[in-house]
Amino acid sequence: MMHFYKDKILSPGQLKRLSEHKYSCTNASLLDAYLQPWWEWLVSKVPLWLAPNLITVVGLIINIATTLILVYYSPDAKAEAPRWACFLCALGLFIYQSLDSIDGKQARRTGTSSPLGELFDHGCDSVSTVFVALSACIAVQLGYYPTWMFFQCFCAMTLFYCAHWQSYVSGSLKFGKIDVTEAQFTIMGIHLISAIFGPQIWMTELPYIGTEVKVFSLWAAVGIAILLAQSSISVILAGGVGKNGSTVAGTSVLSPIIPFSLVVVPAYIIYRKSAENVYETHPALYILAFGMVAAKVTNRLVVAHMTKNEMEYLDTALIGPCMLFLNQYFNFFIKEYYVLWLCFIWVTFDFFRYCSQVCLEICDHLKIMLFRIPHPSDSTTAEKNGTSRTQRQRPSKKHH
Repeated sequence: MMHFYKDKILSPGQLKRLSEHKYSCTNASLLDAYLQPWWEWLVSKVPLWLAPNLITVVGLIINIATTLILVYYSPDAKAEAPRWACFLCALGLFIYQSLDSIDGKQARRTGTSSPLGELFDHGCDSVSTVFVALSACIAVQLGYYPTWMFFQCFCAMTLFYCAHWQSYVSGSLKFGKIDVTEAQFTIMGIHLISAIFGPQIWMTELPYIGTEVKVFSLWAAVGIAILLAQSSISVILAGGVGKNGSTVAGTSVLSPIIPFSLVVVPAYIIYRKSAENVYETHPALYILAFGMVAAKVTNRLVVAHMTKNEMEYLDTALIGPCMLFLNQYFNFFIKEYYVLWLCFIWVTFDFFRYCSQVCLEICDHLKIMLFRIPHPSDSTTAEKNGTSRTQRQRPSKKHH
């Protein structure tokens, strides 16, 4: 197998702890109970030879593709995107949400559950979060309010990170009554409203108040974000399951704030200090570039949790933001737009390089394949016998 890194990312000790990892999750989502029959019916139609990770990645590709169509028509989040593009985005998100919910069920019915499935799922979710948040901003033409758009997108990434941060502290993912599924269906609703009435509906000023419709939805999003953040922070500050109230890795419960701060703080500083207004002019590209850095850092946190290992603060993906920062600081002659593209290409390459290497190392260690079920006959037997040895290691319903 080809390895991208000269040295292995995961040590033998980490791989051993990963193979012993058990998935733990508490979920009180309001919508999940109503959607379970749909997910059960859908997974029953999936052929037994189809690998769970393949289901996840197909959903992600569809979600990314429909969002990129929206980005193509409105890269500044100001231009009015075609109604059909908004409808496609709603459909793409629904397909992703459905496939993301049945991959664990498929893993159990084929007897192929493994810790890699959980890791792969959260990795896809970290990328999806960036694209979903961006698509919602474009649908309501939030480019006219660049600071709001920045806040909304980074708020989504931060909440996703916080969910895994509290998991790193407590050893278990916790979801409330209003959480990821509800947020996803809300964004589907936004896309459908834009598709039916046109994106300009969000620009309508309400009588007597003189405020645009979108402002109310923004404040509603802020309120929900505060509640979700408060829930995660309360778990984090309550102390961890490790020694003396530390994380699962025995580190400080506050330590994960540093790697993520190294993404958000530079993103805001570069946005505010740009002489060429690179963010306001190219918000979609800017959000995608820094979103991929956030996704990389979040994946490293998930790996740290599953391997019970300390999380390092610095990351090679930060080279991308450093390019933009140094270009601004030294007033180089290179246009910021070109440096932003270079940053995006680097962080995307670095993200996939890291994820590929981690997946290959885990596959080597567990003697499994990423996108294939090696023995369909064994899978059928496993399904007849009930549960597999590693059933609990892959969640039946994944969340952001």
